[in-house]
Amino acid sequence: MRIEIEIERSNPAEGQPARFETFRVEVPRHITVLDTLIKLKNEVDGSITFRRSCRSAICGSCAMRINGRSGLACDTLVEDELHRFGHLRVQPLAHMPVMRDLAVDMQPFWNRVEAVNPWVETAPEREPAWPVERETLMDQAAVDEMDDTSKCIMCMACFSACEVSDVDTRFLGPAALAKAYRVVADPRDERKQERLTALNEVGGYWDCTRCNQCVQACPKDVKPMEAIVHLRREAINAGLTNTAGSRHITEFIKIVRSEGRLNEGRMPLKMVLSDPKKLLSVLPLAVDMLRHGKLPSPIHPPIPRVKEVRRIMDKKAK
Repeated sequence: MRIEIEIERSNPAEGQPARFETFRVEVPRHITVLDTLIKLKNEVDGSITFRRSCRSAICGSCAMRINGRSGLACDTLVEDELHRFGHLRVQPLAHMPVMRDLAVDMQPFWNRVEAVNPWVETAPEREPAWPVERETLMDQAAVDEMDDTSKCIMCMACFSACEVSDVDTRFLGPAALAKAYRVVADPRDERKQERLTALNEVGGYWDCTRCNQCVQACPKDVKPMEAIVHLRREAINAGLTNTAGSRHITEFIKIVRSEGRLNEGRMPLKMVLSDPKKLLSVLPLAVDMLRHGKLPSPIHPPIPRVKEVRRIMDKKAK
């Protein structure tokens, strides 16, 4: 079949701005986007630049944006893209400087991964003598807990797809936080509290908006957003409840437990009453909402059979 493919091309080192170039090429059905690019490079324009290696969705080298979605070119069929979108457009990954065409500078991604210290550490006072006399064994339940995050191939697709990274360069990103949870969940690591405390700051697990884009982009079903949710749960269990995100969860649970449902009048009050500055900042909005009859009442009786809701919550907690 004869197809058209648009490739975003640029060469910042030589001052060439980004532009789209369209190529027409004859390809067999069931060909991947990566094989199409290889064919173009070999037969049409040898200057087309992109990364590749295994061609088997294992190494993660060929991650790029295909019709606006981040993923692996070797794992994406041209025919599927044309059927779904009617065209084929290829761009470099987002949130990283472009080196040339589809190849990006990966350093911003690696900086975030390194920032979470993604390796098991012992407490300083318990640094083992070398060589270690025996290995540290884990039970299967512990291995299963962190199994998904161990599948990450560092392709950067989730980082490129992350909507928070569009607006906040401080955010560590889904891959780095998934790596962090892999270590936090490891029973051999002895710095769990330190890790959770560090990630409790701006740029950490509370800054994720749970847009689910990282889950959609991940080619290995790592479920990075789920790992971030686990980090939040671990933080609350560790007593780190001084952030707006943690207060939102704890107060939400308290209200539902008390009334059997979310009270939309009480919830905002719970979030701002402990912070006078925030209370003053939202006061004009509250007055305006009250004037237009849009302010929900914080006074509601519990729902009938609220005790059954509490029993469900208690059972889930176990």
